[in-house]
Amino acid sequence: MKISKIFKDGIFIQNPILIQLIGLCSILAVTTSLINSFSMGLAVIFVAGMSNLVVSAIRKFIPNKIRIPIFIVVIATFVTVVQMVLEAYALPVYNALGIFIPLIVVNCLILGRAEGFAYNNKVFPSLMDGIANGLGYMLAAVIMGFIRELFGFGSLFGTQILPESVPKIGILTTPAGAFILLGFVTAIFKSIVNKKAA
Repeated sequence: MKISKIFKDGIFIQNPILIQLIGLCSILAVTTSLINSFSMGLAVIFVAGMSNLVVSAIRKFIPNKIRIPIFIVVIATFVTVVQMVLEAYALPVYNALGIFIPLIVVNCLILGRAEGFAYNNKVFPSLMDGIANGLGYMLAAVIMGFIRELFGFGSLFGTQILPESVPKIGILTTPAGAFILLGFVTAIFKSIVNKKAA
């Protein structure tokens, strides 16, 4: 399988958030700011890539009946690494992301890629698939974070961009607003992807 196709699928054609609609909980919760969106995106890229790499490397030794628990243990190991690094070196980000860092363990995107791709493919393509799908997640998170922070708070990366006189769209700062926005972003993204495919 070509690496370029893996990246094209993971980021655009089969984007986990905007096309497959999996792993949405964290997108709706943490994308209130761009820094949170980037941080969560980087965490997902790392965990998805490394989990796919390890699952692919040990796939021939994993008994079929217990493969899912083994995948979860592998994923949990890398999530713990991310959690410890953020807590040690980026405490404000760690506090902002809160419970959604440990919940990466049960993110459908990461578990789905381990089961659907890494368990059936070689190590390098599996690593690339994890990174590509993590980048797809990050793309969606950054789009959502940009819109929500700019129009909901009037800032980007915590720096005030819009003047105080410009009215803010308060609903964008809530999970309900994020859900509505995600619907619009998904519709636009799917329309663009379908036009390019045609």
